[in-house]
Amino acid sequence: MYEHKDPPQRQQSAGLEGGPRAQTRTRKRSEGSVSDTMGAAMGPVLHWLHDVAAVTLLKARRTLFQAGILFCVLVLLLWVSIFLYGSFYYSYMPTVSFSTPVHFYYTSDCDASEPGLCSFPTANISFMKNARDQVMAYGQPYRISLELEMPESPVNEQLGMFMVRMSSYTKGGKTVSSVGRSTMLHYRSNLLQTLNTLLFSPFLVIGMAEQKQLIEVELFSDYKTNAYEPTFGAVIVIQSKRVQIYSSQLRIHAYFTGIRYVLYNFPLTSAVIGVATNFTFLSVIVLFSYLQFIWGGLWPPDQVRVRVMMGDNTRIQQRKEEARKRIERENSLKELDTPKVIGSVNEACDFQGNDTAEELSSKKPSVIPDTKEEGSHDSKEPEEKDCSDVLDGCLLPHQGETTLRQRPGPWMSL
Repeated sequence: MYEHKDPPQRQQSAGLEGGPRAQTRTRKRSEGSVSDTMGAAMGPVLHWLHDVAAVTLLKARRTLFQAGILFCVLVLLLWVSIFLYGSFYYSYMPTVSFSTPVHFYYTSDCDASEPGLCSFPTANISFMKNARDQVMAYGQPYRISLELEMPESPVNEQLGMFMVRMSSYTKGGKTVSSVGRSTMLHYRSNLLQTLNTLLFSPFLVIGMAEQKQLIEVELFSDYKTNAYEPTFGAVIVIQSKRVQIYSSQLRIHAYFTGIRYVLYNFPLTSAVIGVATNFTFLSVIVLFSYLQFIWGGLWPPDQVRVRVMMGDNTRIQQRKEEARKRIERENSLKELDTPKVIGSVNEACDFQGNDTAEELSSKKPSVIPDTKEEGSHDSKEPEEKDCSDVLDGCLLPHQGETTLRQRPGPWMSL
C-alpha cells in the first residue's frame, strides 16, 4: 500500500513546535520538583515554628497567670499592712485634744437686792467620751486649761483678781487631785479703750465685734491619770460672786513623747515607714510559707542527706545478707570437699605430689565461677579476698599436711 510520508519541511516544523512544548514541560517538571523539594524542606520548619509558637504561648499564659497571682498577693499584703497600721495607730494614739463647754450653775435663793450672786459659779465636767470611753490615756501627760469669755464691763474691771479651782474625782467620787489658779482681765487704759471703740465702731454697730476678752487659765500643765484610780470627771469653781462670764471652754491637750510624738508630728513619714515594715514582715512570712510548701523547708539538703544515709543503711544490710549467704554456700562447699584419710602418712606424701595438679584443675573450675557470680555485687575487694581464702583453705594443701584428699568425681563440680 501507499504510505504517506510527511515532507521534511513539515517534520522540521513539527520538531520546532514540539521543542518549546518539551522545554515548557521540562521547566514545569523542574519547577514542580523544586516546589516539592521546598515543601519537603519547609515542612519540618513549619512544624518547628508551630511547636515554638505553642510553647511560647503556653509559657506566656503561665507567666501571665503567675504575674496575676503575684499581683493579687501583693495587693492583699499591702491592704493588710495598711489595716494593721491603722489599727495600731487607732489603739496606740490617745485623744490629742478634747474640748467641752463648761456650764456654770449657782444658787438663786438669796436676797435679790444684793448686786452679787448667791453662791460661787460651779460646773461639773465629765471626762468620758460617748459615756463609755475615757478621754485621757493612762500615763500620758495632758495640759488642762479653762477659757473664759468675759465682757469688758465695769463690774469685771472693778473685780480685780479672782480664783478658779478645779478638783478631779474618780468613779466613786474620791478626789484624786485639786488645784487653784488666779486670773483677771487684761488692763486697758481709758485712751486705749476710746481708740479701740472709735476704730471698731462700724463692726460694733453691726454686731460683728464685741468688747470682750478671752481669758485662758492653765489649771494643769502635766496631768496624768492613774490606772488604779482613773479620773472620771472634775468640778470647776470660780470663787467670786460678782464675776460676769459670757461662756467658757475646758480644753485638754496631750503632750506626746517618743513614738507618739513622731506619729503625731510626722504622720505621713510614720505611715509610710509603718506600712513598709508590716509589708516586709508579711512578705517574709509568705515567702517562708511558700518555701515550706514547695521545698519542704528552707534548707532541703538536710532531708536529702537523711535519705542518702537511709539508703546506705539498706545497702549495707543487703551486703551483709549476701555475705551471709555466700559464707553458707562456701561452708557447704567445704563440707563437700572435706578430705578423707585412706592411707598411711608415707602413702599420703607419695600420693600428694601426683594428685595436687589434678585436684587444682578439678576443683578450681567448681569454685571460681561461683566467686565470679558473687563478685558482681557492689563490694568486689572483700569477695576476692574471701575467694582467695577459700582457695587457700579448701583447695591448696598446707605444708606438713599428712592427709590424703580424695579425687573428686563429676558430681562434685555441680
